[in-house]
Amino acid sequence: MLKYFSADWIFPVSSPPIKNGVVAVNATGEIQQVLSADEAKNLDVVYLKGAIVPGFINTHCHLELSHMLGQIPEHTGLVAFVQSIIKSRHGDAAQIKASMEAADQKMFDNGIVAVGDISNQISSKEIKENSKIHYHTFIEAMGFNPERAGVIMDTVKGLRQDFKPLAASIVPHAPYSVSPLLFELIREEAEKDNTMISVHNQETEDENAFFENKTGGFLDLYRFLGLDITFFKPTNKTSLQSWLPNIKEQKTLLVHNTVSNQADISFAKEHNTNLYWCLCPQANLYIENALPDVDLLINENVKITLGTDSLASNHQLNILSEMRTLQKHKQVAFEKLLTWATVNGAEFLALDKQLGTIEVGKKPGLNLIQLSADFKIENDQVKRLI
Repeated sequence: MLKYFSADWIFPVSSPPIKNGVVAVNATGEIQQVLSADEAKNLDVVYLKGAIVPGFINTHCHLELSHMLGQIPEHTGLVAFVQSIIKSRHGDAAQIKASMEAADQKMFDNGIVAVGDISNQISSKEIKENSKIHYHTFIEAMGFNPERAGVIMDTVKGLRQDFKPLAASIVPHAPYSVSPLLFELIREEAEKDNTMISVHNQETEDENAFFENKTGGFLDLYRFLGLDITFFKPTNKTSLQSWLPNIKEQKTLLVHNTVSNQADISFAKEHNTNLYWCLCPQANLYIENALPDVDLLINENVKITLGTDSLASNHQLNILSEMRTLQKHKQVAFEKLLTWATVNGAEFLALDKQLGTIEVGKKPGLNLIQLSADFKIENDQVKRLI
């Protein structure tokens, strides 16, 4: 038996919005029909106030840090934030598990249907196995000293094996924590498995300063970690221009991009045509109190996705709230934001055959949200219809 949902607007994403449209779904959540109001006459339709959109895709999250909600002050800057994570990420196993379970349920309630999740340990596996959300786990490799690259890869390969049968791939943490040799080993593994890469990119000016002339706050981070980096020679290039050639043409998600500039984007487009740029605006504001040059990214016509980052750097895991933040601070049009939050993320995670758009034969999930007459997001509340 079919259910028919109608709202003030239906946003299929793959086609123009339909005023007073109707979506028909079967018992499994598969889209059977997308109709105009006229086509749906005489049907048993549930009429709703608001807009119906596909389920949201969160391309960057750290579920295993959910127990750190509210533990780190805002606006510390990235270097101090990373130090706080290292000091405080461990805790009572039961509390960590309960926090992950609550965060997973909250993401589901917030209309999120798929997550690209960063993991450094196995602790999130059970939650992911039992979740109603699809997860792709990005297992982070970290090691700035090239002499340890092989040992580190062996360790993360073991962790990837532990995550089976769940979808997982090995990825670099960030340019300042991964040696060129480790980048190459990660890329070779991704090529062999035909999978995607995710990497934290240019979150702060300190990252560029380190690569350009070996100055800035990251020197304090290495001292904090007790790492000898005398082997490192500055590249006289920005961070992105220093590391990106190591991954060649592999499908890659650049996460944060807070200080990426015109030259960086041009360089990236020349060196890899398979890039996606993930924005996590609320985490950027939480940590650095800054946002990426969103207008520049739009003008450069790059593919943008959205993420929430972790509850260590955010007050909630809610993609609609991230959209609302960008609409408020950067005046991005709603339909553009919706594309970033749905089909672009589905494409990156290779889930676009089922998720991301309201089309016959797909099971994207349906969310009801509230928009003003000029398509401004009115609040962060999502009503999940299926």
